[in-house]
Amino acid sequence: MTKNESQKIEINFAFFGTPHFSVFTLEEMEKGGLLPSLVVTAPDRPAGRGLKLAPPPVKVWAKAHKIPVLQPEKLDSDFLYKLKTTNYKLSIVAAYGKIIPQAVLDIPAYGTLNVHPSLLPKFRGASPLQSTILSGDEETGVTIMQMDAEMDHGPIIKSQKLKVENMNTEELGEKLFRRGGQMLADIIPKWTAGEIKAMPQDHSAATYTKKVDKKDGLIDPDGDHELNWRKFRAYHPWPSIYFFTANGTRVKITAATFENGEFVIKRVVPEGKKETDYIYLK
Repeated sequence: MTKNESQKIEINFAFFGTPHFSVFTLEEMEKGGLLPSLVVTAPDRPAGRGLKLAPPPVKVWAKAHKIPVLQPEKLDSDFLYKLKTTNYKLSIVAAYGKIIPQAVLDIPAYGTLNVHPSLLPKFRGASPLQSTILSGDEETGVTIMQMDAEMDHGPIIKSQKLKVENMNTEELGEKLFRRGGQMLADIIPKWTAGEIKAMPQDHSAATYTKKVDKKDGLIDPDGDHELNWRKFRAYHPWPSIYFFTANGTRVKITAATFENGEFVIKRVVPEGKKETDYIYLK
């Protein structure tokens, strides 16, 4: 029996996650020989022009691996009962998208571990990736913490640093959630064996982020060039950045660069029209 096969058999854990970022973590854990025995994700939602029900990326991954899936609308008493009748000893959370009550966190004997894409206690909350880029920080990281009922408040098991460079939210998120999966593959066997301990955060140093709104993408093309570049990267792929022309037309920016200290717009989509080079709009 290989080491990877041994890990799959000995460690039964539930995985809570929803978007493609969560899948990156699962993929890296799988490489380390760890597959969840249960996946909890969001319900199917309408998507696309036809608004047909579409499964979240984590459900697609779980079905491909023949792993049972729960999709609760609410984490209520019915869901709690289903979890309590499932044989798992640890929970992992990576971009699940819902606040998990203490009653759920307390079920597994080894607690609930979370992958958070910042160096906690900095950038707690809903938008750590976007906030990191907007702040202009040159360095960020990923934190594995033991969850409690408060937002990103629990003790830290391990963190690793990563250079931000010129990555956008999509690129930075993939790197951090993959790194989180690699860290978990190393941490989980040690955590369940009692070989490592979590250390409390310095709550006095905590900073907080807010949920991103579509209106946050509004820019002044002739305004702060560095801020516009940060916004372009932070709000890719959603909600993207935009501006209004003198006649009130909303214009979405789809491609841009930062050259010699200037924010250079390359491609745009004027409202109601097809994508075009910015030069043809001016």
